[in-house]
Amino acid sequence: MVALALAELVVVLHYAALVFLVVGGFLARRWRWLVYPHVAMAAWGLSVVVFALDCPLTMLENELRVLGGEPPLTRGFIDTYIDGVLYPESLATPVQVLVAVLVLGSWLSLVASRRSAAPSENAVGRSPS
Repeated sequence: MVALALAELVVVLHYAALVFLVVGGFLARRWRWLVYPHVAMAAWGLSVVVFALDCPLTMLENELRVLGGEPPLTRGFIDTYIDGVLYPESLATPVQVLVAVLVLGSWLSLVASRRSAAPSENAVGRSPS
């Protein structure tokens, strides 16, 4: 019973990680320190997609499900809980592209906000030469 509750907690954490992947770059505009974990999350997400890696959260969920007497997932987290549930499976590739565009857009927005916030040389007390 405890193992199954922990497996459900892992599912919630997995959803939270995916939400952070999508919006973390925008959150980094407010909390600059978030850019580093967001870059790491984006790199991991890209690796999972490109190299078809097993996600450690999915592996942990499966182990907890088995400990609780349930069968492991037959497919990955996204294939089980997202594709065909939140959107049709036929839209998986466009959704991946949309997520990539949102992540890259958030980073471009972050760079643009940093540049606009940078003081000009004249603003820091230097006189023009």
